[in-house]
Amino acid sequence: MPYLLISTQIRMECGPTIVGDVESDKDLMEYLGATLQQMLGNNFKEWRTPKSPRVVLDLLERRGWRVVGMTGIGQTCAWTLHKPLAQQKKQGNGHQEKAAATNGEAAPQKLSDMDLS
Repeated sequence: MPYLLISTQIRMECGPTIVGDVESDKDLMEYLGATLQQMLGNNFKEWRTPKSPRVVLDLLERRGWRVVGMTGIGQTCAWTLHKPLAQQKKQGNGHQEKAAATNGEAAPQKLSDMDLS
């Protein structure tokens, strides 16, 4: 999964921070100190950590994630992070694998490298 969304409501300085949904990488969620919770009134579960967003962003940067977008929605702040697939595979199975497109070539890393025709 090359993208990750995290968010927090109202209390940016002290957390909690929502760091994933039920399909998120369990190892990454444990690294962030998150637990899978279902809040009263919701019909879905989400991973939450008591850490502040700044601490979560620092931890994710150590794992190769980088912020590509941030927005405020009412009293919620949300960050979108990206990590190239090649880095994820290297950390996930202990050896480096090249992220490949369906034709066997290396996947483009920048939008300007993609053939959009």
